[in-house]
Parts: sequence; structure tokens; C-alpha cells
Amino acid sequence: MIVALIDNGSLEPAAHHNLRRVAAALSDRTATLVHAVSWKHSDRIAPADLGGTPAWTLGSFVRAMHALGQHEFLFVPFFISAQGAIGSALRHDLEKLQAELGGMSFDFTTGLASRTALAEIVTARIQEVQVARALVRPPVVVVDHGGPSLASANLRDQLTEMVRTRLGDRVGSVVAASMEGEHPPHLADQLRAPGFAGRDVIVALLFLSPGRHAGSGGDIAQICAASGTRCHLTDLVGTHPLAVETLAAALREKLSAIHASSLASVPA
Repeated sequence: MIVALIDNGSLEPAAHHNLRRVAAALSDRTATLVHAVSWKHSDRIAPADLGGTPAWTLGSFVRAMHALGQHEFLFVPFFISAQGAIGSALRHDLEKLQAELGGMSFDFTTGLASRTALAEIVTARIQEVQVARALVRPPVVVVDHGGPSLASANLRDQLTEMVRTRLGDRVGSVVAASMEGEHPPHLADQLRAPGFAGRDVIVALLFLSPGRHAGSGGDIAQICAASGTRCHLTDLVGTHPLAVETLAAALREKLSAIHASSLASVPA
């Protein structure tokens, strides 16, 4: 069975470097080779910016492995949530590959959103900033990318409520926002709202890797700069050690279940 950590993909080398870092850490923790594969985009990064090794994207990776006789694939989702539009489209692409190649099967482990890890990581990231900047009961905005999926917006809101409960009266208001998309509030508007405008605000990044949106000088940083509010950005979810630990536990559980199933199917 081929195991791969899969993300959405990015044109930013830093994002794919982080994917490779997490895949290597999963390999170490599970004694299983875990490949780093992007759904889209990353194969357009110059190999020179990736240490000379081109990035895999889903189609080229599956076709290459299939040509080598590998027909079973297990994917570890490196997404905030594998539900909603992205998850559905990813499965659709895998089903198309299945029809094209024949004799191919695929499955997924659970992801970060299926456990309490996301709330724990975001809470820890907020506390890191609060301590480092000596902020007294600052308001907090938990911000995701945003998009058309109601499932993603619901996750954003549920996660924010969990973070609010964990932080208690150590911070001020804790609200959810998106960088863009169909489910407001949007970050730009929230930073200008009463209780946030002109104050020291912690912006908690619900992003896994640095890139065009959450990287240095990216879209989030530009929105914050334009708001006139003193924004203090947290570090990313996907670089926190608990993200690796959670995905490693999910991978071990899935591999154990597959092993147990294969033993059960062997005739006595």
C-alpha cells in the first residue's frame, strides 16, 4: 500500500517544504514511508526551489505508482477539513483516476478536524502570542480562508466556540472570520468593528502552511496592515507538533484496522 500526505497544493515553495517536513515526521513516527503529494499546483514550482526534487501532484503520482504495480493508496488529508467542496472534488478526481487506470483502490485516514487537535493548537498559538506580546485580554479573530462550503464555515464557527471556551476570561471577544468567501464576517470588516478597531488584536490563522494567503506578506498580512488595527498574527496550525502527532495517530489506527481486516479475511 502506498501512503501519501496530501494537501491542496500551492505555488509557494514554503508550503510544499512544510508538506514534506510533515510527511517525513509521519514516516518517522509510524515506521511507514509517507510521500508528500499535492492535489494541484505544486508541480509548477521550480525544482531548484525544492532542493532539486520536483513536487508530486495527485494525477502524476498515482499514475507513476500504478505503473510500478502499486494499486492501493491511503491518503492522509493535510487540510483544515477534508469535508465540503475540496474533499468532494478530491474524491471525484480519484474516482476519475480509478476509472482510467482500473484495479486501483483508495482510502483516507481521519484528519485534524475529526479530533480536538485543531482547537488545542489554535488555543496554544493564541496563548503564545499573548505571552510574547504581553497583551491583556486582547480580542481575538480566528480566520480561515473562506469559500463556498457551508460545512467549512460551520467548522470555523464551531472551532471558534471551542477556542473561546478554552481561553475563558484570559482574552476579550473571540470571533470567527474568513479572509474571503460567501460566509461572513470577513476579516477586513471584523478588524474595523467596535471592540476591535484601534486595539491590539490577535489574529489566529486557521491555515496549515505558509503561502500566498498566510505567508509573510501574504493576503492576511495585507488585510491586517490596511485595517489600521494593531494585529498580532499567530503561527500556523500545520507547523505545531500536535498536528503531526494527531495525523500520526490517525495513520497508525487506519493501518491497524486494515491489517486486522486482512487477517480476518484469511481462511482458517
